[in-house]
Amino acid sequence: MGWLGELPDPEIPVISVTELGIVRAVRHDGAVLVVVVTPTYSGCPAVSLINLEIEALLREKGVGKIRIEQQLSPPWTTDLLSEAARAKLKAFGIAPPIDGTAADGRLAARASRLAAGSNFRVACPRCGSGNTEKVSQFGSTPCKASYRCADCLEPFDYFKCI
Repeated sequence: MGWLGELPDPEIPVISVTELGIVRAVRHDGAVLVVVVTPTYSGCPAVSLINLEIEALLREKGVGKIRIEQQLSPPWTTDLLSEAARAKLKAFGIAPPIDGTAADGRLAARASRLAAGSNFRVACPRCGSGNTEKVSQFGSTPCKASYRCADCLEPFDYFKCI
């Protein structure tokens, strides 16, 4: 997966497709290199572009036979984001997902945490304040929500927990 670590996500160019966790596996099937990709969600508009860019990069590296497979189960969750990706998101001005809030099988824990409300505070990636408010469920892309910090007054995206 080393070469794929060079390939930025088209919607969030500061992280690679491997840091995002959507490249699930790379294996050989005889003479064919198989790359298994899980979209962040089933309607993600970037999936086709990501697949094309994966294929183009591998061809540039000299790989002749390539097959890209889409894997929907288990689904992608924000828990698959690497720590490096979380740090890069924050440095880029996007609040990374809050640990333990992804819908990854811990639905009861997630539901109780979200119901608590006060435990679910998105910290501003610029000043670190938890005094933030959601402006819109959808931000610059469908996988992000739009927030505003009440302390530094800066708007920012929050990478939603999926």
